[in-house]
Amino acid sequence: MTPAFVTRGLTKRYGDLAAVDTLDLTVERGELFGFLGPNGAGKTTTIRMALGLVFPTGGEVDLLGEPVVRDRAPLARVGALVEEPAFWMYLSGRRNLEYVARAGRDRTEVRRRLALVDETLEVVGLAAAADKRVKAYSQGMRQRLGLAQALVGTPDLLVLDEPTNGLDPTGMREMRLLLRRLADEGTTIFVSSHLLSEVEAMCDRVGVMASGRLVAEGTPGSLRGGTDRVRVQVDDVARARAAALGLAGVTVDGDAVAGGPGSLTITLHGVEPADLNAALVGAGVRVGALAPHRDTLEEVFLHLVEGADVPR
Repeated sequence: MTPAFVTRGLTKRYGDLAAVDTLDLTVERGELFGFLGPNGAGKTTTIRMALGLVFPTGGEVDLLGEPVVRDRAPLARVGALVEEPAFWMYLSGRRNLEYVARAGRDRTEVRRRLALVDETLEVVGLAAAADKRVKAYSQGMRQRLGLAQALVGTPDLLVLDEPTNGLDPTGMREMRLLLRRLADEGTTIFVSSHLLSEVEAMCDRVGVMASGRLVAEGTPGSLRGGTDRVRVQVDDVARARAAALGLAGVTVDGDAVAGGPGSLTITLHGVEPADLNAALVGAGVRVGALAPHRDTLEEVFLHLVEGADVPR
């Protein structure tokens, strides 16, 4: 089966500025893919090119096995939410969806999409507010309605730019669970977000953008690295550091040399945690805790973005 979302050498330049620079990316069918990066990294520009809203300077985009620039046909099977969704504020949520359902389709397709309006409102949690005017909606409710617009017609691919904007923690969790369920049911989802904890909790794979280029790609677990590091709490960090460094290959993160209680992060490089514990105890160090330590996705993200030496 062909991938759902593919870019090859995708580039967008504004004069000397490369907003997106030779981006090669593949998202497989049924994946929930998180697209991360700081403001100005090129995420929204990439999405706009993928949806045919901005023409690339170079490269290609294929959606659902078909090229976008030469043929807009694949966009009929794509639902999208880009930045702030637009509505007829004086109409109800249901009427807004009905107008979207009628847009640019043949009669059979229009009837099918109209039949899904109420179900879609139920899916995004707006069934009780379906007949309220949108101007009375909260920001979070409008964001849900924007997702409902993208879902009308049961698209094969969802492209979402910051879909949790304006949602409270409960709303974010509900959105995360909804997107995860849709992906598990076969919908491919490409979601841009700056909420790293949300991406880590729901995405199958993530890509990290910096200065217009993809600087890392993989599962959240693979980007966080292995479990060859441990965090230890001790009564004397200086003595513990010396004891740990006495083991061949072990390294200790940080420059803590002061006495007194504290904690150290130690990379084992093949040494067993039990051997480290024995060395610490043998040196007279009291060990309060010893546990595996992995970088959070936020730490990985900041390291990749701040350390990216990407030419413009």
